[in-house]
Amino acid sequence: MPELPDIEHYLAALDPRIRGNRLLRLTIQNPFLLRTVEPSTDDVVNLRVVDLRRIGKRIAIGLENEFWLVVHLMIAGRFEWAPKPRKKISRKTLAVFGFDTGDLILTEAGSKKRASLHIVQGSAGLAVLDPNGLETLEASLAAFSERLTLRNHTLKRALTDPRLFSGIGNAYSDEILHHAKLSPIAQTQKLNADEIRALHDSVQTVLLEWSQRLREQCGDEFPSKVTAFRPEMAVHGRFGEPCRECGTEIQRIRYVQNELNYCPRCQTGGRVLADRALSRLLKKDWPKTIDELEAAKSKI
Repeated sequence: MPELPDIEHYLAALDPRIRGNRLLRLTIQNPFLLRTVEPSTDDVVNLRVVDLRRIGKRIAIGLENEFWLVVHLMIAGRFEWAPKPRKKISRKTLAVFGFDTGDLILTEAGSKKRASLHIVQGSAGLAVLDPNGLETLEASLAAFSERLTLRNHTLKRALTDPRLFSGIGNAYSDEILHHAKLSPIAQTQKLNADEIRALHDSVQTVLLEWSQRLREQCGDEFPSKVTAFRPEMAVHGRFGEPCRECGTEIQRIRYVQNELNYCPRCQTGGRVLADRALSRLLKKDWPKTIDELEAAKSKI
């Protein structure tokens, strides 16, 4: 799922392409995309783009008369830019936003269509879609600490809760926690002041560095490779590979449709966190430390 650096990257690319330009047409290819009835698509056609902003993990395109097109890309939704209208529409196309300068094409890979488009009007309509997570890049240490310790959750859960923190998901939470050298299952209300400060610094450092990196990699081109798995990442998506800081094999825990990735030596004091499925299967044979795991592998 695109997160804060990816969304900001999209916004930076969209701004010079559509701001001040008129939405000439809005074609919905998949009826499940549009989640609102009023206002209608007809209400927003021929209006100019006057604003662009991020609402959590959503992209909001502001039009004249306080209308907003709010898109949530979910896991597989992506934007494409075509300077000229395409003659053929692919099966993965959900919608086409036609502007004076070109077409913004919303696509989604796979059979499960989860991406959404809301058309709302006014600040009240926009507020309904805002989970009100803290904007971490603007937050002071005190504000961050207050929000982090509001409830006692694991760090992984807290960072990825959109009602607590804005724009952080599965991928960048892994990167942030590795940078801060903190366990993903540490309890938020049990952190000391130094750990909270380290986490606050890491959130800002990782998100800013990746936002800048994505823009530098793409230049003036429209983003075409928005993904949660990048080779430069420290731990996310690198299960089984060596940690770039200590050389220890990156471990993971799978849950539902996600997974968390971490370095046992850098983050958990050498402890191997229990994967629900494997630990239940292996029971007493489940290695408790990275040393036990490495010793077991050496015997195979």
